[in-house]
Amino acid sequence: MSSARLSQGDVLRMSSLFVRTLREDPAEAEVASHKLLVRAGYIRRAAPGIYSWLPLGLRVLAKIEAIVREEMTAIGGQEVHFPALLPREPYEATGRWEEYGPNLFRLKDRKEADYLLAPTHEEMFALLVKDLYSSYKDLPVILFQIQTKYRDEARPRAGLIRGREFVMKDSYSFDVRDEGLEVSYQKHREAYEKIFTRLGLDYVIVSAMSGAMGGSRSEEFLSPSAIGEDTFVRSPGGYAANVEAVVTPVPEAIPYDDAPAAHVEDTPDTPTIATLVDLANEKFPRPDRPWTAADTLKNVVLALRHPDGTREVVVVGVPGDREVDLKRVEAALSPAEPEAATDEDFARFPQLVKGYIGPQALGPQGEQVEGPDGEKVPAVRYLLDPRVVPGTRWITGANEQGRHVFDLVAGRDFTSDGTVEAAEVRPGDPAPDGSGPLELARGIEMGHIFQLGRKYAEALGLQVLDENGKQAVVTMGSYGVGVTRALAALAEANHDDKGLAWPAHVAPAHVHLVATGKDAAVFDAAAALADDLAARGVEVLYDDRPKVSPGVKFKDAELLGAPLIVVVGKGLADGLVEVRPRAGEAEQLPVAEAAAAVAERVATLLA
Repeated sequence: MSSARLSQGDVLRMSSLFVRTLREDPAEAEVASHKLLVRAGYIRRAAPGIYSWLPLGLRVLAKIEAIVREEMTAIGGQEVHFPALLPREPYEATGRWEEYGPNLFRLKDRKEADYLLAPTHEEMFALLVKDLYSSYKDLPVILFQIQTKYRDEARPRAGLIRGREFVMKDSYSFDVRDEGLEVSYQKHREAYEKIFTRLGLDYVIVSAMSGAMGGSRSEEFLSPSAIGEDTFVRSPGGYAANVEAVVTPVPEAIPYDDAPAAHVEDTPDTPTIATLVDLANEKFPRPDRPWTAADTLKNVVLALRHPDGTREVVVVGVPGDREVDLKRVEAALSPAEPEAATDEDFARFPQLVKGYIGPQALGPQGEQVEGPDGEKVPAVRYLLDPRVVPGTRWITGANEQGRHVFDLVAGRDFTSDGTVEAAEVRPGDPAPDGSGPLELARGIEMGHIFQLGRKYAEALGLQVLDENGKQAVVTMGSYGVGVTRALAALAEANHDDKGLAWPAHVAPAHVHLVATGKDAAVFDAAAALADDLAARGVEVLYDDRPKVSPGVKFKDAELLGAPLIVVVGKGLADGLVEVRPRAGEAEQLPVAEAAAAVAERVATLLA
């Protein structure tokens, strides 16, 4: 790529630019991207999880949006724009007014009508297509927008990584047939690969849960990062999934005709699984091998907060060598939100003896008991890990203080109300497809694509006449890219101890030009070089501040993160300027050749 390909350049001057850099990290910042974006004057905190955008930040954001927009247009997407403030009725029709629970910003107008700040726009897109299209001949169509979204996050964190206000690209496909949806889905999948490649972000595509969105298939695009909130797994054979979507390989059932009868034993002073196992091996050894934590059945009491406000207590049974992963529980039981049971929850169900809960009092074999107010309390719903198959033998609670039951056999002595993927996934677990042991890593969710199917179209009456003149419910796909989150992920992946180090495609300027010293000739030469570079299509951030020391200017240049730094200073007396990458070795160039050489380097970086 030659410098002639650079089509547009401009000059920002530090003396008039609306920016103030900071030397100290903001007190509330925990991760590098958050610290550096605030210190470099890209964003400012307005409230928890809400940020104001300053000129440099908006320039980076606009470049990310441009890449997203270009790739969406390339697959035939047409851009629209919806309001963020929306009426209640469409979301009530699809059930999401309640399903979103406390994450939805709800408000009333002066006439007491209900509104919301949209977290996503499936309903509005579906209604728009319903309003304008009526025939299969109108489809397929892909519509998209780049718009601000709102979610009332309980714990906003990591700056732009998890905020309450954020910019997202959301697009939606509309097809008559499922085969068409598959084509639209694949178009988006390929477009996302191009977007994240152009942005310079490493990414992994993983299978994911659809959650409250619904639909038959979904995948996430994760940028591997130690600060990511998503845990994902990979196998040597190519399996990849969000940890919430990992399906446990179910063992074969075991014959239990000759299994010993269950027996209850005193097990004092066994507050942990480890102490229980030690006592079992000492006092009740089994003949074939030692007891292990995997032989114990741990029953964890959870409370589910349902969207309608009701609170349900459930018990989840998992092998004692594993912990319950609340994110996996939430994904499996969405839209209910799980949390640890409280003392008040336990008080409502006197059959739950803390530390000694066994399945004999739960689920199908449980009985109604008298609650604290004399009312009849139903049996608690009991959900089991898929590994607890018929014939497996367990040590578990006997529903009495200080006592456990041994050789309790699943399928013979107890059953459950169903299975649930609740146990933690660990390194070395087998991949569900048999492709080898799993390794775990963390990532930032950058994109999510869903095959929604007909859930929203059916709820909202989105139909068209098909080829036979009959009404057909339209099938939909939903596809999101976190635009502000992409900016944060890029900052997280491209920095050092001095500051940001943007890839050229998204940097607020290609070149940070620094004039040092007090000599007027230096500033004249730097200004001329800035104009020459801009004429060649290079974006220049020119530090023309006359009374700022070279040390401060260099620190600001390194903090702000342009890919090339050009210094006009002492070397000018010898006809030279200094050029160096943001992280790299400096070299001297003749002033007369500097503009052409720098423009060529910028073109190479953008290639």
